[in-house]
Amino acid sequence: MYPGVHSATMPDRLALVMAGSGDRITWAELDARSAALATVWHRAGLATGDVLLLVLPNDVRWAEIAWSCWRSGLVLAPVNTHLGAAELAPLVQMARPAAVVAGAELVPKVRAAVGLAGIPDPVWSVVDEGYDRMVSAARPDDAPAETMGGRLLFSSGTTGRPKAFRESPSGVHPREVSLRYAPMMTDLGVVPRPGEEPPTFLSPGPAYHTAPMGFFHAVHQLGGTVVMAERFGAEESLSAIERHEVTHSLWVPTMFARMLRLPAEVRGRYDLGSHRVAVHGAAPCPPSVKRAMLEWWGPILHEYYGSSEGYGRTSIGPEEWLAHSGSVGRAKGGAIRIADADGRDLPVGETGDVWLVRHGAPEPSRRADGAADLASTPGWGCAGDLGRLDDEGYLYLSGRGSELIITGGVNVYPPEVEDVLALHPAVADLAVFGVPDGDLGEQVCAAVQPLGPPGPGLAAELVEYCRQRLAHFKCPRVIHVVERLPRTEAGKVRRGDLRTLLQDR
Repeated sequence: MYPGVHSATMPDRLALVMAGSGDRITWAELDARSAALATVWHRAGLATGDVLLLVLPNDVRWAEIAWSCWRSGLVLAPVNTHLGAAELAPLVQMARPAAVVAGAELVPKVRAAVGLAGIPDPVWSVVDEGYDRMVSAARPDDAPAETMGGRLLFSSGTTGRPKAFRESPSGVHPREVSLRYAPMMTDLGVVPRPGEEPPTFLSPGPAYHTAPMGFFHAVHQLGGTVVMAERFGAEESLSAIERHEVTHSLWVPTMFARMLRLPAEVRGRYDLGSHRVAVHGAAPCPPSVKRAMLEWWGPILHEYYGSSEGYGRTSIGPEEWLAHSGSVGRAKGGAIRIADADGRDLPVGETGDVWLVRHGAPEPSRRADGAADLASTPGWGCAGDLGRLDDEGYLYLSGRGSELIITGGVNVYPPEVEDVLALHPAVADLAVFGVPDGDLGEQVCAAVQPLGPPGPGLAAELVEYCRQRLAHFKCPRVIHVVERLPRTEAGKVRRGDLRTLLQDR
């Protein structure tokens, strides 16, 4: 389904409302404005398959811009609004947009990025008062044929240049398109059961990320209401759940940690009774954090794991997780294989590269010793994560392969150390990483953001806390106390920025 259908059956239901400002758009308004905007693009010369680059913070107009693309065969390419011109330029080169839509305050750096990219000057639209007049004045009397558009997404790029993932237009009418992520939406409880109303979905993360945009699209296909936060705030999120009677939501673990740090009287101030399903993913959730959230919110937490390329996924419900604490679930719609660096299958319980395998993908060609070039096998994908499977097929992630610390020839997986340090009452946030060491090759280090003013002996106290709970070779030898850890809006540590921060100390 799409706005053209929902506007006929429930014209006055909200399609999207902003959690902070209260700006809103009904299905009737979204249908009319996205159709009018599609006409604007058509008259400007855009055709099926052309890319529209969107550089806009969370805003009520996100909905009409996205649906103007998805109902006219255009490819929507949203990008991180926090990138500088030099960082945006490679994305512009990859996208080669026929049109650019940008928030007014972002126009100077986006124009600079387009100039650096050296591409033909695209059609421009600045999201300001003039934009609203343009959409209101447009009439869909010369509208393009309605055909489902596509998406061009970029990875977060925390360890290098982002990668692009393109989904081309399907060539069918948007009302005939299957529900996005249909099996996952069913597994996670987003699809309404018979007799239930469509979901009211809180999205506190940036809409340009893969998961928030995918859930936004699916909820709209279901006729639900998206409650979009301008930016994440711990107490503000609880207020939005109560005020809008949110039924479903999407989070990253950092958001959980920040909500858990709210004083008990603040956490108890809001009625969360409407909240039925809370989905989380994007980064590993420390078991201690998830357990605390389950105690607070009850058995409504559902977790998923997958890759932007769509090779496969896992999911796990709340009761299932309590029986398999720390797992991200079992394979859904495909398979999981754990392999060593040469592509050899590893037995149950051993840690290696996590490969997601699409259903029906061929087996790789293997040499006599079992080695294989898995990356060249169609339908096999690895996002760079390390993990292990138990004898029931549950996956437990151990961190990123690039973050593995080899100290004195022994592997140390940062999440194992982070899960221990996270339990210390003085720790608000942390990251564990390796640094070069002339004797050991690498040594284990940590950066810790304290919950309050740090005492003079906090670093030594944390080292001893670790040594009482872990083998000594896994424990940080040095702990840096920092004011704040650099994280992306998806909750991932910017490790390059962190190393720079510590070098400058």
